[in-house]
Amino acid sequence: MRAVRDDGESMRVIEVQEPGLLTTVQDLGREGFGPMGVSPSGAADPIALRIGNRIVGNAESAAGLEMTLLGGTFVFPEGAVFALTGTDFGATLDGKPVELWMAVEARPGQTLRLGPTRSGARCYLCVRGGIAVTPFLGSASTHLLSGLGGHEGRALRKGDVLRIGDAGGLYRKRTLAAKASERLAPRKVLRVTPGPQCDWFPESAQKMFYESTYGVAEESNRMGIRLQGAAISTTSSGEMISEGVSLGAVQIPAGGLPIILFVEQQTTGGYAKIANVISADFRSLGELIRGRTTCQDASACYRVIPSGARNLLLVVFGIRRVPGCARRGHSVNPSRFVDLLEAGPDSTQPVLPWALRCANKKVEIFLDQIL
Repeated sequence: MRAVRDDGESMRVIEVQEPGLLTTVQDLGREGFGPMGVSPSGAADPIALRIGNRIVGNAESAAGLEMTLLGGTFVFPEGAVFALTGTDFGATLDGKPVELWMAVEARPGQTLRLGPTRSGARCYLCVRGGIAVTPFLGSASTHLLSGLGGHEGRALRKGDVLRIGDAGGLYRKRTLAAKASERLAPRKVLRVTPGPQCDWFPESAQKMFYESTYGVAEESNRMGIRLQGAAISTTSSGEMISEGVSLGAVQIPAGGLPIILFVEQQTTGGYAKIANVISADFRSLGELIRGRTTCQDASACYRVIPSGARNLLLVVFGIRRVPGCARRGHSVNPSRFVDLLEAGPDSTQPVLPWALRCANKKVEIFLDQIL
């Protein structure tokens, strides 16, 4: 099959031979529509998508393919430049292994195959030019619950053909530095700040929540991550009025098992929220594997610990003031920046005063140094 534009020229496409378990078109989501009842959606691991786009020369917000647990098989009839980021799904291009976090050129007719995950939950396929779909509310992201956005508002199916967008400008092959990729490993200890109803829970319940380990239930999805483990009790006997909820909020429903609201969360909720996962750990949420319930094994369970309120401000990958770190408007020494990623949640180092002003930049400085 060959797609043809209105001007008679062929355009680059991706043909879906096998879609995988759950593969959707995602970008960085649609912000600002919560009052209309529309959650942001977007990539479950936004850092992986952003870095993948940077590697192939796209804008960070370009749409890519998000694969969950089991990857698909894709053909590039006209060829393409792509990068795989996130979790290793054992990818091959015409039978030859494909490494993560680097740009790869597929020749016309080559086939990319991905298998089951080898560690985390999600892998991203970023193609130079991005995946071209009709935006919904300014975003290409698929919102599965509502059936809107992405490719026909749904997960990909066998036989789908996706158009690749136009790639302008010069292209320079990029690879993520090995030291940086090591630091991108998802956290298994999630950092949180107290939730708006934390005082509804007795001290003993809060202690249990912070000291317990949890597995990820099979019922988890892009709406919410359901945890298995210690049930949390509340001192409140009444029902709260529904209110707006945020990404990463940890709700405690009637059964006492926590639910972490995720990228396709409902925009209002009536359950008490004991905590909220900090934004720096959202990508770790996106890589949690379901069904890991052996709480004695630290590598198979996830523990939640409190962090100082300052961590909520660490929107630039936890930048703190340390010797050798740059001020606003200047570059950051890469080796010092890597050290910053290891800063503990109880660190007494003050937040850079411009952290809030850099909120929209997020990891821009980081990406400029590691690519």
